[in-house]
Amino acid sequence: MELEASIEAFWPSPPDWEALSERAASALAQLAPELANPRLSASILFTGDAEVHALNAEWRGKDKPTNVLSFPMLEREDLLNLALEGPPELLGDIALALETCTREAADKGISLEHHAAHLIVHGLLHLAGHDHVTSPEDARAMESLEIKALAQMGIADPYGDHDET
Repeated sequence: MELEASIEAFWPSPPDWEALSERAASALAQLAPELANPRLSASILFTGDAEVHALNAEWRGKDKPTNVLSFPMLEREDLLNLALEGPPELLGDIALALETCTREAADKGISLEHHAAHLIVHGLLHLAGHDHVTSPEDARAMESLEIKALAQMGIADPYGDHDET
């Protein structure tokens, strides 16, 4: 999968947010092979609460910022049936809000980098059609993929209550 990252100047540096996004996508592609399709592309916008608030209000009818938004462009069935050969396909777009992410990371006692990695993995799974709202089973399956992908990146279980092997 090809990722295009757009990083607003107010996101702190280091780390290299684009490299982090690539690492997250690579780790996830090992666990969710549909995301390893070379035809796929996705964009990640590292922005602030104001922009995410506006997107959340416009597209989800929620008048508040949130940590991450995902805007899938393919249905899960279409993604699973996507041939390896052919023209590029946009998987979707992700937006992360710095202020909310920073506050959540501080509340959890983890680095912004690790929290952002989790949210990138989480957002990519949403783009691939995974959901944690539809049922407890779906939530557990999605969380399991998140935990395993983050473990490959050397990042601890963000939920803190799982024993994944």
